[in-house]
Amino acid sequence: MQAQILAPAAVLIVWSLVMLVWMAVTRLPAMKKVSGGGLGKARPGGRGQDLEGVVPDRVNWKAHNYAHLMEQPTIFYPTVLILALMGAGALDVVFAWVYVVLRIVHSVYQATVNVVAVRFVLFLLSTAALIYLAVRAVIATLFADPSVLAGA
Repeated sequence: MQAQILAPAAVLIVWSLVMLVWMAVTRLPAMKKVSGGGLGKARPGGRGQDLEGVVPDRVNWKAHNYAHLMEQPTIFYPTVLILALMGAGALDVVFAWVYVVLRIVHSVYQATVNVVAVRFVLFLLSTAALIYLAVRAVIATLFADPSVLAGA
């Protein structure tokens, strides 16, 4: 199960890059419209947050989601690594996929429709899957048999 538990993490990494590209292809043209020059006219030291209220909200939604993908999934990645090292079970793999699918659905929803109440439910469901995985990682490490890990 070690490789299987890593597949959802790899998919989420690729999805995060998809969101980065989606953000860029929507934000850069919007910046050009409002500033008359896009990045070339951006003020020194400017950050993405500076575009709030400047470019349309629908454009910023992609950036908001990309930022979200740089937050909670940073807990997911080491969790699946721990489970891969300690020996993930079939249910761990299922919950890892549930987490990733829900995060992708959350991304698409936030980037397009963005009703907060629905987004929150998707977030809660994915968080529940992550909590399961985190608890499994704790159990796998606290109750590991060192003789089995050493190959004895």
